[in-house]
Parts: sequence; structure tokens; C-alpha cells
Amino acid sequence: MTTQLPAESKPRGSAPVSPEPSAAAEAGLETDPAAEADVLADDEFGGPAAGAERPASSLVMGWLLLVGGLVGLVGSATLAIERVLLAGDPDYTPSCSFNPLLSCGQVMESWQASLFGFPNPFIGVGAFPVVMTIGVLLIAGLTLPRWMWVSFWGGTVLGAAFVTWLFTQSVYVIGALCPYCMVVWLAMIPMFVYTTGYVLSRGYVPAPAGLRRAVVGNRGLITVVWLLTILIFIIVEFWDRWDLVF
Repeated sequence: MTTQLPAESKPRGSAPVSPEPSAAAEAGLETDPAAEADVLADDEFGGPAAGAERPASSLVMGWLLLVGGLVGLVGSATLAIERVLLAGDPDYTPSCSFNPLLSCGQVMESWQASLFGFPNPFIGVGAFPVVMTIGVLLIAGLTLPRWMWVSFWGGTVLGAAFVTWLFTQSVYVIGALCPYCMVVWLAMIPMFVYTTGYVLSRGYVPAPAGLRRAVVGNRGLITVVWLLTILIFIIVEFWDRWDLVF
């Protein structure tokens, strides 16, 4: 005689057991397959590996380039107009010449203001519309090729180096500040920092993982520190001349 074990019975009215939710579901997060696919691998030089990093946002980058390019264009165009007026009338006083310390005219008449044989602002008048165009393309959702990003990044490197050199010349050689020039500095520096972070995060420019994470994760901090450093140098250099401003 065979003994048959009774089947395990479930209490009546009990609800079916559902699988435990994942950690992401418990946290109320949704997984975006497109976002998971658009990450940069965490190897030593930016190649494929098991780790993953979310790349810099194209939309944020687009708006930064559009706004920064517009600010830079306004500053450059205003400087160009003032330079033309000053060239036509040596007695003309530029609208941004307020006192011996804040004097666009003094800066414009220096050889540093025409380093390449023509007024420096003309470079910005030609370059910043390109920046704005790239920003609009990114906002529209278009993907630009790698060569274009590398070329654009190279342009921002040159631009950042140029405005840094102009800063040193203005503060330590000419001894005067040009307000419209500083507007261009204010546009160029964040543009360079964020473009560098973008090309590193997308792998367009190879870099060690530690450097890439440091730049991409601290773009805002780097920009603020850079601008504050310029401000501190200006305050220290002109410390005994601030009475000329008031």
C-alpha cells in the first residue's frame, strides 16, 4: 500500500505572491534603455569596459553654447563698433571708458588689441555666430560628427588661451580694464570648460578615467574658481587704485 503525501494547500482568499520589486522600482526610478546605451565606459582611456558613466547632456550643452555665444557676440560687436568709431575720431570717448581704471579706449589703442594686424573683436564677431549655430543644432537634437567636435574644442582651447593672455596684458601691462572685453572673457571661459567636459565624456578626446571624471563632474566648480581667480588677481593688482573708480 502506497502512502501519498497530501499536497501543500494554500489558505483560501490569499493573494498570489508577486516577485519582489527591484531596488530601482522601490526607489521610484524608471530605467531608460536609451540612456543606458548612451554611456561612456569606465576604462583607463575612455574605451569599452564594464563601468558606465552618463555623458554630458547635449541639451544643456546646446543652451550653454547658444547663450554664451550670444553674450560673446554682443560684447565683441560692441567692441568692434567702438573701435571703428575711435579710429574715425581720435577724440572719441568709448561708451565703456569711465575712469583711468575702467577704460576701453586705453586698451583699444594698445598693440595687444590688434595682435593679428586687425582689431581683436573682429575675431569674436566671426567666431561666436558659429558657436550659436552649434548650440542651435544641439538643441534641435542633431548629432555632430567627432571631427567637428574635436575642431570646435580646439577652437575653444585657443579662445580660452587668448582671453587669458589678454587678461594678463590688460591687468599687468596696460594697467586698465575694458568692461566689454571682460564680457567676452565671461562668455569664453565657461564655453571652454563645458566643451572640454563634453568631448571627454563622449570619448571624442581620449583621457585617463580619473581626469575625465574630475573635469566632467566639476565643470561648474572649475568655471567658478577660474572666474574668481581672475577677480582676485584684479582686486589685488589694483588695490591701491580703486579710489579712481569712485
